Amino acid sequence: MKIDIEIAREAEMKPIAEIAGKLGVKIDDIEFYGKYKAKLPPELIDAEKMRNARLILVSAISPTPAGEGKTTVSIGLAQGLNRIGKKTTVVLREPSLGPVFGMKGGATGGGYSQVLPMEDINLHFTGDFGAIEKAHNLLSAMIDNNIQSKKSSLGIDPRTVTWKRVMDMNDRSLRHIVVGLGGTGSGVPRETGFDITAASEVMAILCLAEGREDLKRRLGNIFIGYTYDKKPVYARDLKAHGAMAALLKDAIKPNLAQTIENTPAIIHGGPFANIAQGTNSVLATKMGLTFSDFVVTEAGFGFDLGAEKFLDIKCQYSGLAPDAVVLVATVRALRYHGGAPVREAGIPNFEALKKGINNLEKHIENMKQFEVCPIVAINKFATDTEEEIQFVMDFCRQLGVQACVADVWAKGGEGALELARNVVKIAGVCTSKYKPLYEWEWSIEKKIETVAKKIYGAEAVDYTPKAKADLKKVYNLNLDRLPVCMAKTQKSLSDNPELLGRPKDFVVTVREIEIAAGAGFIIPITGEIMRMPGLPDEPAAERMDIDDEGNIYGLF
Repeated sequence: MKIDIEIAREAEMKPIAEIAGKLGVKIDDIEFYGKYKAKLPPELIDAEKMRNARLILVSAISPTPAGEGKTTVSIGLAQGLNRIGKKTTVVLREPSLGPVFGMKGGATGGGYSQVLPMEDINLHFTGDFGAIEKAHNLLSAMIDNNIQSKKSSLGIDPRTVTWKRVMDMNDRSLRHIVVGLGGTGSGVPRETGFDITAASEVMAILCLAEGREDLKRRLGNIFIGYTYDKKPVYARDLKAHGAMAALLKDAIKPNLAQTIENTPAIIHGGPFANIAQGTNSVLATKMGLTFSDFVVTEAGFGFDLGAEKFLDIKCQYSGLAPDAVVLVATVRALRYHGGAPVREAGIPNFEALKKGINNLEKHIENMKQFEVCPIVAINKFATDTEEEIQFVMDFCRQLGVQACVADVWAKGGEGALELARNVVKIAGVCTSKYKPLYEWEWSIEKKIETVAKKIYGAEAVDYTPKAKADLKKVYNLNLDRLPVCMAKTQKSLSDNPELLGRPKDFVVTVREIEIAAGAGFIIPITGEIMRMPGLPDEPAAERMDIDDEGNIYGLF
């Protein structure tokens, strides 16, 4: 059996100008990054053209550590929709180097449902992550410079500075550091740390910005800390937001690529869903809707994370609304949630499947709470038995939800034809109208409790003393009317990764609350979730190499 990178190399890519032509984009309107990549200027977005397009959101059940193929299904579905005559674009996030070199080894789909050029997209692509990293760290440098300065000092109290540094790599040793050592010429010593670039507020801002002016405004609203006389300090006070926006001059432009079947793919932004909003940029989604009949987009991890934030944050800010939502499920993950050890989740186990099916049940219930029209896609693996697949199909039917088998890894768009036809049907006849889970005007506590109880199934919410102090800060800054972007493990519906299936009678513990005033949300951090991941015992980087001809190996 061929691996992903071998399949990708055998694919016949079309020149990116030809892919742009499929969308109706003129060659003079695209900015080339080699033969197979390009940037699309935000000015091409047309609100009037967007009105007739259908937006399809793809989410998933709670995943195993390897993921359940949500990106693969998104790509396969877009290819399937094009095969049945629907002009479709898939709109995705950019991969972070952290997971690429850590657990996943790549994040561009798989098999015959991939986006290309696979190696480029998985590595540096068009440099967006680097630009975001530089913009973020410019602000970090300007903060420390202002603390050191005697001429232009704002009187920042270094003990209150919440802004860290970022890098696009898993490196647990950088979570907690001390800067400014080496004497008075090297700055003022203080404790700080690193987050991964995908968790940067600059990343979140880029993905929610409606244009350059909005980008600059949001960057200026980044909260830094307090002065010694207790006045809040923002990035605009340091006059940092203009230079930060300049660094993002090209990064704000969505990227055009293609799938293995030459379906247009717009790939832009990359926030994680367990520590940020987990969705691609508003500009990328609107670009797709401008030039397509259907846009297939995804939200990171399970429905409890990425999709909840897509619906409660991204849709509310942008005015977007999905016409249908696809929930990706795998027999493998349901076995895992039924008690099968992760290393044995690929082995047929009907009893474990029956025990784990309640995880799927809860996610379907969550979809209905938003009053969206759901459809379940069973991402097929070679180890699935017909009995197991039929059991999942029958279970969905009992809940009144359409389910289809998606064999997109092995068959590409052909393996998603039934799913594509059902998506078109449901998107055309759906009478439900999406509504958010909560009102932004509610108190922060009520918003957190609503998500925890209704989406996660928690019995209650508890706050540490640190979180309670953070809450007071949010209210004092008059930021309590912002939405909440919950930071939570993706491995469980609860905040405890060990509680699989559909846990009940648990308490969600809010450990601390971070302020993302520029992005426009509050981040309650639950359990032991980390904003700087670490590498696993056997990182994917150990398997990667490059030969004398420049061919990369080990990406999969």
